[in-house]
Amino acid sequence: MNPVAFSRNAAVAVITLDSPPVNALGAAVRAGLVEAIGRANADEAVSAIVIAAAGKAFIAGADISEFGKPPVPPFLPDVLDTIERSPKPVVAAIQGVALGGGLEVALACHARVALPSAQLGLPEIKLGLIPGAGGTQRLPRLIGAAKAFPMMLSGDPIPAGRGLEWGLLDEVVSSDLLATAIRVAEGLAGEGRRPVTSAAVDKLTEADRAAFEVQAKDALRKAGEMPNVPALVEAVRNVFLLPFEEGLAAERKLFLALVDDPRSKALRHVFFAEREIAKVPGIGPEVKPRPIASAAVIGAGTMGGGIAMCFANAGIPVTLIETAQAPLDNGVNRIAAIYDISVQRGSLTPEARAARLALIKPVVGLAGAAGADIVVEAAFEEMGVKQQIFGELDKVAKPGAILASNTSYLDVPTIAAATKRPQDVLGMHFFSPANVMKLLEVVRPKGVADDAIATAVALGRKLGKVPVVVGNGFGFVGNRMLEQRTRAAERLLVAGALPYEVDQA
Repeated sequence: MNPVAFSRNAAVAVITLDSPPVNALGAAVRAGLVEAIGRANADEAVSAIVIAAAGKAFIAGADISEFGKPPVPPFLPDVLDTIERSPKPVVAAIQGVALGGGLEVALACHARVALPSAQLGLPEIKLGLIPGAGGTQRLPRLIGAAKAFPMMLSGDPIPAGRGLEWGLLDEVVSSDLLATAIRVAEGLAGEGRRPVTSAAVDKLTEADRAAFEVQAKDALRKAGEMPNVPALVEAVRNVFLLPFEEGLAAERKLFLALVDDPRSKALRHVFFAEREIAKVPGIGPEVKPRPIASAAVIGAGTMGGGIAMCFANAGIPVTLIETAQAPLDNGVNRIAAIYDISVQRGSLTPEARAARLALIKPVVGLAGAAGADIVVEAAFEEMGVKQQIFGELDKVAKPGAILASNTSYLDVPTIAAATKRPQDVLGMHFFSPANVMKLLEVVRPKGVADDAIATAVALGRKLGKVPVVVGNGFGFVGNRMLEQRTRAAERLLVAGALPYEVDQA
């Protein structure tokens, strides 16, 4: 099946990408685009061109199946050059996402229209890369470097409304996207206009450069050791220093160097690994998570307090439970002090601090867990203590509540044996400080219900974590690796290596 369809609407050629699921820019799509643009320009009855897409996405970026393989022509920069140099105006009709190479395709067009739900972004920074097909050169020319650089530095997409406000889009329409794109294309053809992004210079002012340089200095201070951050700074700075073609060549050189950089390869591994672990074996979309409207955390120490903050930060009411008033007060005071630091830094408003603290209800005694949809135990790492707690929880927790242990090493089925509901017992291993660290190990023991695991995974995402479902082996995954690394490091020290040498290795 041809992933690129060609049709005519009066004097406008409509090129439709149809390569499920997200119209990724694989070799066949790139070749089809070049062929279709050439066909439209060779047709005397065609005065303008629209690039549209079937499905939910415009173009979600590169074809990840091509990563690590020899590149296949036509290369994306050449495809974009073909679009931008088209003597007939080309308009992009964007629905869903236009990410990475997808946004670069749109930038090479002479106008862009989108639905309000469209998302526009250059997420290459998250892959250890920078945009490699003109994104660092065209986007600043279109919206200014002071807006383009933070967009590329975060990698997060912006909504269509902001794209219109910034000048990235020409129109946003709630319906009839294709009809609007055709109208815009006809208008450009009738006026004899082809706004070429690579030739735009009006946004590249002295004030824009000054603002960008402040942003660049801050970015290098925070993440200068990441190979892609200084590369992005250099590429964007070239917008002010070099003609477009030279800036494009410099961008490509920086991009290809990053592709081979081992640190960049590691970031790509992490990016794809995080998406792979979202697929839990044996648990499909038909398994629905249980509703979580309230939580309880047992233990107000460093871990328990941090876990309670995770729930409060996500807007979930949480009961913080201790065995006595003094440690409970200490835990609440510690949480308040952490929030105070966030307020001082400006990352949290006083109103948000108050709202989050209001969601944390301190209680003495396990009876406070009676109404919770999930209970997370964060007590001492001692099997007898945990079994005693879970035996009591079995009596007070409501039916269907998830009972989770924050254990780092202990056997979860042995903990579950203290209850009459092993189907509801699992591990949720947070890493310290729990309110900061992203990793959450969801320990899946034999006998636990699938919907309990699905609930823990969904909850982890709501808490802003990266949930990883792991088996019930000693130390699970993270601490099992840490144990081996620590043992090896200690042996090296005993053998005479210096600590800094071990760290460097």
